Amino acid sequence: MTVDLRTSYLGLELRSPLVASPSPLTRELESVLQLVDAGAAAVVLPSLFEEEIVHEELELNRSLEVGADQFAEALDYFPKIEPFAGVGDRYLTRLRRIKAAAGVPVIASLNASTAGGWVRYAGLMQEAGADALELNLYHLAANPGRSAAAMEAADLDLIAAVRDVITIPLAVKLSPYYSALANFVGQAVERGADGLVLFNRFYQPDFDLETFEVVPRLELSRPSELRLPMRWTAILRPQLGPAVSLAASSGIHDGQDVVKALMVGADVAMTTSALLHDGPERLRVIEAELVAWMTEHEYVSVDQLRGSASQAAVEDPSAFERANYARTLRSWSTSR
Repeated sequence: MTVDLRTSYLGLELRSPLVASPSPLTRELESVLQLVDAGAAAVVLPSLFEEEIVHEELELNRSLEVGADQFAEALDYFPKIEPFAGVGDRYLTRLRRIKAAAGVPVIASLNASTAGGWVRYAGLMQEAGADALELNLYHLAANPGRSAAAMEAADLDLIAAVRDVITIPLAVKLSPYYSALANFVGQAVERGADGLVLFNRFYQPDFDLETFEVVPRLELSRPSELRLPMRWTAILRPQLGPAVSLAASSGIHDGQDVVKALMVGADVAMTTSALLHDGPERLRVIEAELVAWMTEHEYVSVDQLRGSASQAAVEDPSAFERANYARTLRSWSTSR
């Protein structure tokens, strides 16, 4: 039996549902080509961060103003600025190179928290050849003076601002911590999101007991982390319908993880940690495992598999909601 792995994501036709999500492997052309050769149907570039753009612009302005408050003649002197490639320019150059050589859809990424003038880079990414844009919403609601409603309104305004400057498909990568996620998702779609990536991982800082410094600690995902995006994909798929794309992200390590993501309604499964741990060739193994499972269970296509276990399709829809909490607690056996 021949298995048809083709799927559609953000209106892009893909040879399979396996997408390489942002990582050091999707930053450079050589490793992107290795990913594509191993089976990546699309690649998402690492994010261009709002902070990087704003910091660079502030530093440039500060440099130009040096001495202006000390020497009157400095007010009339404009030094010659030699052309240089800023962080945004370097990102666009890398995007052009990868797009020209990859042979698969290339999705650019913006990591942002405010709707500032830097949003123009979304349009520049489109001009540089991006097939779609992933807007990565990543921030902490740590200001006691800002309500949940204000935080969500700012995110929605940002989605709308990005939508206004691009015509290519727009995916929004969300955290799971919105107070009413299903409602927010509906508003995000109304503001112009063509798809959602579930979910963004929040990397927690650690404390070094020798240096007494707060330090970053990056830990790769574990397969158990798929349960959260799987649950929400199952809930959101029947609410949003087929017109809105859903990508499952976090915890995709093998072919069975991909099967689970597709069954609850995802259009694609995005993986990073498995590729960082085992290298690009891991994609071949994941695809082979996916095909083997579908063949054994007599699924002929991804279209047939997709959504077969969403909340609207399962016998007990409450399994994805509150009733699952008590059931999970009772599932533990003291005899283990």
